[in-house]
Amino acid sequence: MTATQDLSHQAGPTGSRARIAISTAFFVNGFGMGSWTPEVPIIGARLGLTEATYGFMILIFGLGAVMAMPFVGAMIARAGSRPVVIATQIAFAAAFPLLTLAPHPIAIGAALFLFGIGLGGLDVAMNANAVSVERRLDRSIMSSCHGFWSLGAFAGAGIGGSLIDLFGPVGHTSLVGLFCAGILLAMLPALLDDRALAEDRSSSEERARESLRSILSRKRKPLLLALVIGVIALAGFMQEGVVIDWSAVYLRSELGVSVAASGFGFAAFSVSMATLRFLGDGIRDRLGAVRTVRLSLLFALTGAILLAIAANLAMALAGYLVLGIGLANLVPIAFSAAGNVKGLANGTGISIASAIAYSGGLIAPSIVGLVASAYGFSTIYLALAIIISAVFLSAGILKGADRESGH
Repeated sequence: MTATQDLSHQAGPTGSRARIAISTAFFVNGFGMGSWTPEVPIIGARLGLTEATYGFMILIFGLGAVMAMPFVGAMIARAGSRPVVIATQIAFAAAFPLLTLAPHPIAIGAALFLFGIGLGGLDVAMNANAVSVERRLDRSIMSSCHGFWSLGAFAGAGIGGSLIDLFGPVGHTSLVGLFCAGILLAMLPALLDDRALAEDRSSSEERARESLRSILSRKRKPLLLALVIGVIALAGFMQEGVVIDWSAVYLRSELGVSVAASGFGFAAFSVSMATLRFLGDGIRDRLGAVRTVRLSLLFALTGAILLAIAANLAMALAGYLVLGIGLANLVPIAFSAAGNVKGLANGTGISIASAIAYSGGLIAPSIVGLVASAYGFSTIYLALAIIISAVFLSAGILKGADRESGH
């Protein structure tokens, strides 16, 4: 029996515990992102940052995340995902308090870079571990894992402002760091060790050569399809990034809400996204991928327009809530479609789409600062509405997601 077969065969309590452990890692990653949102305007105010320099700060975070991803992938291929989940979660837990302790912009930049490495690297590692758990359980868990990410983001954003009011920015980031480190210790015994699976696969060098042969072959149509799907996934990631990094700034600077309420926008977005992600597999099975995406994007378009014209907190929260409903299943369906592209080596399609989506989605929100500084956030949300409309028109490309039941 091979290691892959062994992992699939052992689907009892150990597999269930492994699912709980990796779902917890998704929750922690989301909690970190949610906790970051109410700190953004506070750090900016302390350092006297403009919207443009906010964007540069976010760019440093994105660069740390994107630069970590290829190294994390190589580490997973050699040692399995478990040690990488551990290392990146430790990096995140250590970096978050440094954001409020750093005394000047250069130190903040270094802390942001480490923070990006931790969260970006953990994102890749936990998805890889979730795939291994799926093999052991012989059923899909990815959508629910992403649902736990959204729940974590909701929790982090929802209580972040209140914790800042109670304990101050340093107290808040320290508590978050300690919480995430404690959760890591609790989930360690059940976190799946997939080294055997990594060893049973062909060597990383051979897999790289196989992907390269696919990319350099004459199969240009499949490659182009994977690239276009990656751009669609990027559209979803980009809009999520705008909400994560800028919702608190938007609510405070343009609607004048309090610090305690500044995280409510992302919290509303996250709770609706979490709900629809837990329901997403059933909806797609019933309607099909293309109809699910198009129906969802009608909600997303409504949410973006509401945010563009919002005159008060209640209207903005309604916009974030509806936007979360609309965007919840766009990226999971896009990744499923990329993984099913025929004519490319196994895993090549989704790796192409992921690289485009993660890289652009992490870096693109930094551009928002420059645009918002010149034209305001209403222009930003109108631009998102245009992007949503373009994805709606091209949603037929995602029909390949229906060829497999899970992702």
